[in-house]
Amino acid sequence: MDLQVIARDGKPEYAVLPWEQYQQLLRDAGRDKPSAETVQPLANLRELKALREKAALTLDDVAREAGISPHYLQMIESGEREVSDVLKRTLARALKVSGWQDE
Repeated sequence: MDLQVIARDGKPEYAVLPWEQYQQLLRDAGRDKPSAETVQPLANLRELKALREKAALTLDDVAREAGISPHYLQMIESGEREVSDVLKRTLARALKVSGWQDE
């Protein structure tokens, strides 16, 4: 098995393996139809830049508060990156809004 282990602070945190080997592991575990997980675009993030600007916050301000880089935040605002629910909540806190609602 071709495996790459990614460590954090000297401790294994992730195991990365080729897709075909991952699919075989799923088949061996009894999961018949392994497939790539698809993520739907998060339409509610289209207002992120407007909310940030309305709050008179810079990319740097919000990114620092959210623990991400300004460049990554810019890519989120432009729709180039998907965002986890955890990061959505973090961004909502950084913008001092109650939260995100799915459309």
